[in-house]
Amino acid sequence: MARESSVPNDDRCVGDELSSTSNDETSELLGRRSYMKLAGATTAAAAVFSTGASADEGDYDVIEARGQVIRIGNETFENKLVDVSNGNGITFVVDGAATIRNIGISGLYQGDGFIFSITAPRGTVEFENIYIGDGANKSGSSFVHGPGAIFYHANASADVVFRECNVQGYPNNGWYCSNSSRGGSVTWERCFGKNNGVTTFRAASGGDTLRDCVAYNDNTDYSTDYGSWGNYNESSGRPLWVWQPGGCTVEDCHFDAGQYSAAVITHQGASVSLNGGAVSGGTQGRVNTANAGSSPDLSIPDGVPTSAEQAASGESDSGSDGGSEPVEDELEHTLLFDGDASDVTRYEFSVDGDVEPSNYEGATIDDAAGIEDAVAHGVVADWRDAFRFSGDLEDLTVDGPATVLLDDEEIDPADYGEELPHVLEVDGRGEPTSFEITVDGTIELDSEDEPEDEATTISGSTVQSSVTDDSLTFRFSGALTDVSIIDGEAAVSLDDEEIDPDEFGDHELLPHALVIDGTEDEEPSAYAFEASGAVFKSTYQDATIDADDVIEGRTVRGVVDDHLDAYWFDGGIEDFTLRGRAAVDVQYNVRDQ
Repeated sequence: MARESSVPNDDRCVGDELSSTSNDETSELLGRRSYMKLAGATTAAAAVFSTGASADEGDYDVIEARGQVIRIGNETFENKLVDVSNGNGITFVVDGAATIRNIGISGLYQGDGFIFSITAPRGTVEFENIYIGDGANKSGSSFVHGPGAIFYHANASADVVFRECNVQGYPNNGWYCSNSSRGGSVTWERCFGKNNGVTTFRAASGGDTLRDCVAYNDNTDYSTDYGSWGNYNESSGRPLWVWQPGGCTVEDCHFDAGQYSAAVITHQGASVSLNGGAVSGGTQGRVNTANAGSSPDLSIPDGVPTSAEQAASGESDSGSDGGSEPVEDELEHTLLFDGDASDVTRYEFSVDGDVEPSNYEGATIDDAAGIEDAVAHGVVADWRDAFRFSGDLEDLTVDGPATVLLDDEEIDPADYGEELPHVLEVDGRGEPTSFEITVDGTIELDSEDEPEDEATTISGSTVQSSVTDDSLTFRFSGALTDVSIIDGEAAVSLDDEEIDPDEFGDHELLPHALVIDGTEDEEPSAYAFEASGAVFKSTYQDATIDADDVIEGRTVRGVVDDHLDAYWFDGGIEDFTLRGRAAVDVQYNVRDQ
């Protein structure tokens, strides 16, 4: 029998939002953060979603489907109720070694593609206590079989484990995990599937394992519960389908084909042996049932959630927690930074307890945000950052138009600590010394005199000045990103502790300048380039220092929108890409002119 290719081996399975950008030079940009993620600066695509209200007891967050794509990387994603009852789609792309637990999909799914798409190239991905059991309707899907529940991408090669998961009523496979061509394995433990089209458990290689799982079909009229599916043949709906040579391990599993021709089938030279458990409805292909019974127990395995709310709160019928850890009660507070598209907002805060990033209220966990010793900082614009923490909020600095909510109530940052909490002092050692300082927040001279009286220039978040046998003190918010002692010698102290300037940025006086000027174009321009030598950010020609622009070794990515970006570099520019109409100026040996 020819293989049914119900999902192509491309990103279509995760929706149009992952499509590549147009080749048109002036194609619409997605905004700074979305573009940077698509370009690979942090993750591969923006994880944008909205939430409704949280549960009364605060056990889980509610995510409302809006057609969004949410990427899950090397993180724990837990305690979410995903409401798809409004008819919109949603896709979770798992591209890292993630732990995904206590997730409930609530409502009849009418979107396109798969709910979860696994693309992780390495590591272990764990799904625990998941409910995708309210079914799906084919009518809104462009796929031949309609939407599916979970898809293991052909390019993935991670080891994936499913524990105590419930998938019912999805026309395009419950677990579509037979596609991998690059290794990896899939393990199912105490999972349950019912009335899924094509297959419930679609396995691939000899490394795949099913233990204590149940799957069956008992509904001959799918339109009754799940809307119109249509175009199904007699081989649809098998509980287990093993695809590739090498078979898989099946232990103590129970399968019933219902009205279909076979409960277990193999394909493309695969074989499988059922060890324990039972099967009803016959088999097709190389299936050994010598060690299996004929009267399957079709009850839901212990620990498997039976509703979306139960899964999201981490509960189970058997009294266990579904194999997952309870919500951390210790981190009882939430702090949400709701960005504004009109401008970038930089923030910093400290607590007297523990703090960790969170997906609360639709926030994304951003690699650009940092936490060290209960002090967190980051940047938002047209997105949200959120944190959970214990203890009290001690200091909070916000530079920009973002709104801040503490435990769902808007607060005034001025009520928490100092506006510019950090102190930087540059102390001369008797000879003229020039220096440059850059922070990712706001910086001011801590003096009653005006900066120009001290021969000090402040441009955005960068200061240029000099000392001899005196000292200058500055107050700033955010993080100290660069200290350059241009000539001479000086002692530098940060919050009363002397620091080594060499630990803050690249301070070599590089000879050449590259300027990307977006001031003459109404639309943003995105750029990327690679230098053959060292490269670092600059305020040359009054350019801004933007924390969202990324330098990785000698490769740079950034976006200009009504401002200038500038870089010092050595050697030559080996590769340059521009999307937009910004002006680009390369100036060699600038310091000699």
